[in-house]
Amino acid sequence: MKEALIAELNNLKQRDVVTRERLLKAGRLYSFYDEEMQRVHIENAEALDHILSIHGWPGISLVGLEGCRTAWFLAQHSICTPVLQRSFLRALEKAAASGEAPKKLAAFLTDRVRFNEGEPQVYGTVLDWNERGELDCELAEPEHIDDLRASVGLPPFAESLAQHRKEVEAEGGSAPEDFMSYKEAATRWAKQVGWR
Repeated sequence: MKEALIAELNNLKQRDVVTRERLLKAGRLYSFYDEEMQRVHIENAEALDHILSIHGWPGISLVGLEGCRTAWFLAQHSICTPVLQRSFLRALEKAAASGEAPKKLAAFLTDRVRFNEGEPQVYGTVLDWNERGELDCELAEPEHIDDLRASVGLPPFAESLAQHRKEVEAEGGSAPEDFMSYKEAATRWAKQVGWR
């Protein structure tokens, strides 16, 4: 395994985590996508892209399971860079197909890309506020959601939904006061960065 690459991935993730924790304490995490967090995500995406240009997807044989998960974490957060996030998804899907990455990581990133594009999700892994003030998501095939999730090693949708809602509540997250303004701002942002 490439220890230097594992350390580089861990340093990038740590920067993201530390920034997120600081913004959460300052009450700047749930209002909208903070500019400082965006900057970290952009810089980390560019660093991950450089890593992929040299090594391909950091798979299990190269960086171990945890290193592979760390690379996925960075890819999952690369929402300011649509071209890069889509390329990360293609690389991760290829790695998952060859056993170099867990299939559920590709499922999470698939949903993240579809969410950013404004499309219904396959696995129901990215939640957002709805007009009733609840965290939820639009599903492409709601009647098959638990089968689709099981095929990649994810628990039933209702179980994950309840757990995620508890986590957000524990962090102090709450629904936007003005849902329409929230959705309009999210759509503007998606267009601005090139998702739509």
